[in-house]
This record gives sequence, structure tokens and C-alpha cells, in this order.
Amino acid sequence: MPSFVITEKCDGCKGGDKTACMYICPNDLMVLEPNEMKAYNQEPDQCWECFSCVKICPTQAIEVRGYSDFVPLGSSVMPMLGTEDVMWTCKFRNGLIKRFKFPIRTTPEGQANAYLDLKGNDLEGGLLSTEEADGKTLSGPAADQLA
Repeated sequence: MPSFVITEKCDGCKGGDKTACMYICPNDLMVLEPNEMKAYNQEPDQCWECFSCVKICPTQAIEVRGYSDFVPLGSSVMPMLGTEDVMWTCKFRNGLIKRFKFPIRTTPEGQANAYLDLKGNDLEGGLLSTEEADGKTLSGPAADQLA
């Protein structure tokens, strides 16, 4: 289910020209309603349910209703962004609350492992470059078609 804003909690990030959710949304879906100064999802059907806006909202005014395969019907899930980790709170229909904490795994800009020593032999091949490096080979009909 796409993200939605609880208007009673949203303060429009205190009247700035760009809200936190507008800044973080990878699909540029969040906008600020100029008269009420409240954020909203302008195209819910395009939402990826990535939870970025939920995690960054300073007033916890944005929610995403999870799909039933990971959050049972009638339940809610709320991430809370800390400096070192993200705390996920799952509230079930029966009132049971479970919390999970996961570290934030970020790599400083320009520090990503580029695998400089890893080169793929064949761009048209059916193997990933890491599989080629491990010595894996294709067998069966797929290998015959690529030969």
C-alpha cells in the first residue's frame, strides 16, 4: 500500500520550501500543499513502498500500510530512524507489539567497493562476473544456446 500522510501530525517541516519527505522520495511523489502547508503523496499508485519518507519524517506523520505477507491485515509497521540504526515497531491486531533493530549500512560517497580486480569475460554470457571468478560454468540447453 502506498504512503499516506496523517494531516493532523504533519507540520510541513515548519514551512520550509522543501519538506524532508519531498527531499528523500526516490520517485518525487511527495509534494507540499501550499495553502495548508501539509505534505501529501501526489501519485499513490506510483509509490514503491520504500519507507524512505516514513523513516525521515520528523513528526512521524507518514505511514505505509504493509502488505499482508509481512504485516498481517489490520496491523501496522513503523520505522524510527536513529543515528546508528532503524528501529521497526510492528503492532498487531491483537495489541501485541514487536520491535526489531537493524543497523544503518551506509557507505560514504566515493568509498563503494568497485571490484576493480573483477572483470567479466563475456558480456553476452549467462554468468555473473562473480560466478565467472568462482569458476562456475553453464551446463544444459542454456549453455548450448550461448555457444
